[in-house]
Amino acid sequence: MVWVPSIPVWRIITAALWLAAASSCCAQDSPAEIHRTYNLSELQLSPEHRSQVEAALQQKDYKTAERILVQEAELDPRSPRAARLLEFSGGLFFLDAQYGNSVIAWKKAEAIAPLDEQTRFTLAMAYIEVNRRSWARSELDKLSLAHPDNALYLYWLARIDYDDQRYSEAIARLQRIVELDPNMVRSHDLLGLCYDYTGHFDQALASFSRAVELNRVQAKPSPWPPLDMAVTQMELNQLANAEKGLREAISYNPKLPQAQYQLGRVLDKEGKVEQAIQALKTSAALDAAYADPHYLLGRMYQKVGKNDLAKTEILQFQRLKQAGNSGSHRLPAP
Repeated sequence: MVWVPSIPVWRIITAALWLAAASSCCAQDSPAEIHRTYNLSELQLSPEHRSQVEAALQQKDYKTAERILVQEAELDPRSPRAARLLEFSGGLFFLDAQYGNSVIAWKKAEAIAPLDEQTRFTLAMAYIEVNRRSWARSELDKLSLAHPDNALYLYWLARIDYDDQRYSEAIARLQRIVELDPNMVRSHDLLGLCYDYTGHFDQALASFSRAVELNRVQAKPSPWPPLDMAVTQMELNQLANAEKGLREAISYNPKLPQAQYQLGRVLDKEGKVEQAIQALKTSAALDAAYADPHYLLGRMYQKVGKNDLAKTEILQFQRLKQAGNSGSHRLPAP
């Protein structure tokens, strides 16, 4: 794909970031790939620097491009050109997963000239990445006020509500999203989680079922809707359905440690001890910092009389939990 020369380069970069951030924050996939060729004319670079930046971007050497652009912005830090350079740099920092630097660059650019809508949204996503949800909420509130029927802004506000355990507020937003965009998989999945946490299990299963149904026809189905529904089904002792859902989730991503852990849970409840142990060992191997499978493994080993292994797993669980690596809060579909 090629940049359209008539469109300012920083706005096209932001469009790529819009796609990356909208599907991300953290999604499992890497950010959207920026295009192969670039229109850098709006940045007013010298021929030498323009050539260096073009070469760096072609090779995805973002750090070289970032360094050149930031240095250029510092030559006249209050100018409109500096704002363009900083906005472009912020986009590269975001694609390079340097979210703190992207925030700094965009806030410096905003001090010179207002950010456009797409950059402001991506700034909110960067705030979430650096665990500044209140700042992200502020940006998203402004965007949603200006665009009240934009389901994407409402969704991310609902995500922040969910993370802050403000489930009633999240449910109200998500019900509006379902009206605006009834085919958004993530909104149905998150609505199911919120209903589950508020004890409305029938509504949770209805929302999860819709998410799973829509997810199956996606080009790349996510493992999270069937996984999330399975956890609720386990709570309701619907073990056969839960196992079926977890195997569906694993078929979409066999390397997701949470799916393997939950499969271990349901197999344990079904009395399939050896299969449960294998799933839990797989989960632990996939993420060395994930505490939960070690605790259940310890219990499973105690059941089969392997007390030394049980003690080892419990100690590992305690170490990881002290380090803050328990995964008890359920995650919505990315």
